[in-house]
Amino acid sequence: MGKQEIGIGLVGSGFMGRCHANAFRAVGGLFDLPLEPKLSILADATEDLAQRGATALGFARSTADWQALVDDPEVGIVAITAPNVLHAPIALAAIAAGKTVYCEKPLSTTAASALEMTEAAEAAGVTTLVGFNFLRNPMIKLAREIIASGEIGEVTGFRGRHAENYMASPDAPHSFRTDPAGGGALADIGSHITSMARFLIGPITQVQADCRTIFPTRPVSPGSTERAPVKVDDMTHALLRFENGAAGSIEANWAATARTMDLSWEITGTKGALAFSQENMNELLLWSGTAGRSGYTRIESGPAHPPYDAFCPAPGHHLGFNDLKVIEVAELIAAHAGQGRCGPDFREAYEVQRTIEAMQESDRMRGWVSL
Repeated sequence: MGKQEIGIGLVGSGFMGRCHANAFRAVGGLFDLPLEPKLSILADATEDLAQRGATALGFARSTADWQALVDDPEVGIVAITAPNVLHAPIALAAIAAGKTVYCEKPLSTTAASALEMTEAAEAAGVTTLVGFNFLRNPMIKLAREIIASGEIGEVTGFRGRHAENYMASPDAPHSFRTDPAGGGALADIGSHITSMARFLIGPITQVQADCRTIFPTRPVSPGSTERAPVKVDDMTHALLRFENGAAGSIEANWAATARTMDLSWEITGTKGALAFSQENMNELLLWSGTAGRSGYTRIESGPAHPPYDAFCPAPGHHLGFNDLKVIEVAELIAAHAGQGRCGPDFREAYEVQRTIEAMQESDRMRGWVSL
């Protein structure tokens, strides 16, 4: 007798929608799950988009009405990869229907609406997960374990960066990313390095930020000669103070010429240090201060770093971006079935968003802001 199925409803069939669909298709062959995901229904902006997305991604049915997806009795998990402005209404409807909600970051366009979603989910007792999938890297889990063990001593400093080049041209057009309601480099990719800092070091209590717009105008749409002002940041630098006494900084930059995926950080402690870059995501660097040795030791990911072993029995064969999404989905399905918890949940995603908004407020005030 086969496993009981759990129906998946996916809203959005763009890049992240494809990542979600791939993860739900692949996860059962790699992890021993309590439930088997069934790709039930896909919703998109139009009937045509939805039908084409459902066919391409393997969903049984399609709709142009996300509310119909949420209300569908076959759907147990609602996965949201729609534009940011739709996260709140879809999630709130899914919570009201008692569904598990799997939402891409950012949770919402404002911390206030993110808090509303969080409190609704907690009151309803539903499982929630937000797609900060870089946290699923076994090397990041190992780094957290090393820090918690005291191996590098008391953490004193954190230096983090998320830099990419997809907006490095002044002719990169406006999109949802440049919408003042929820856009900008800090909100778009700064949330990733902020979530990483909180995951590894802990709560951030004070921030001071400088947000810069590099290109004052951009084309209103792809190929257009009409240009409109840019009202969000292309680059932000922020100083941080952590609850545990550590200090640090982050940079969020989507106009970083030559950089494609520089999600990187360095952590210093009183006995050692750690360093990581997503561009070399299967490596963690550790400096332990052993007498007579200098420089970092490279730790390469392998079966000793779960759940790498679910993918490959041999070290050095490397995980990739989509594998992190599969790990994320495995944790989501287990939590939905009552086998442990998954995170970051809505509460943690709200804290990340609250931190981002404190940085934006700091830039406006030109001073430190306490959370």
